[in-house]
Amino acid sequence: MHHEILLAQDERLDEVNEKLRLIQKKNALAFGTDAFLLSAFLRPAPRERAAELGCGNGIISLLAAARGRFSHITAIEIQPEMADLTARNVALNSLTDRIAVQQNDVRRLNAAALGGEVCAVFANPPYMRTDSGLASPHSAKQTARHETDGGIAEFTAAAARCLKYGGLFYTVYRPDRLESLFAALHMHKLAPKRMVFVHDNPTAAPAMVLLEAKKGAGEGLVILPPLFLHENTGDPALSPRAQQIYQNGIF
Repeated sequence: MHHEILLAQDERLDEVNEKLRLIQKKNALAFGTDAFLLSAFLRPAPRERAAELGCGNGIISLLAAARGRFSHITAIEIQPEMADLTARNVALNSLTDRIAVQQNDVRRLNAAALGGEVCAVFANPPYMRTDSGLASPHSAKQTARHETDGGIAEFTAAAARCLKYGGLFYTVYRPDRLESLFAALHMHKLAPKRMVFVHDNPTAAPAMVLLEAKKGAGEGLVILPPLFLHENTGDPALSPRAQQIYQNGIF
């Protein structure tokens, strides 16, 4: 039997994938396709430690822990109220032995703060420059979307500081900003190794890109077949490949 869960006025409770219960703030970014696909893109390393940068409500770490992807995850979040929310979600799902939540700034983060170098770092970073797009009146949403507290360059630098040699950095990003992503990876000696473009349907331009990079590796990028979420424009049903990913939680 579930105990009563106290929610603030700006919060709601949802049941999501892996039977996780997720408290979400109504005025912050909600659990979406980008977060789920990034969680499914993570390679299993059940004996290794990992870290998430900018965890928001904690959903990616929660999914990874529920699937046993890593032995332990440190979830990093700069906003105190969101770090507290992630901690509540971790406790709500009885995952405190697998996930530690830390309020910290990725621009100052290093391996020592994680108890040593980790084998994997993953992030769904802010994807809009501070001078682009409409500003949100809600600070949590503004920080999640815009690079007010660091962008892809800072997130990539943090990943490089925290990863062991040969460790993997995973991210989801906007295709129209691939140049910035690749420049940041090159600067911090993270070699792109696996990438897939995600489209709504076969006639639509890609809406996001998932990428895996390896610390200290040489050249050699594998571009996976594009993922079409739907077979036709306006079709609410997932494509067979997307359905398989949603059912199995892995690419």
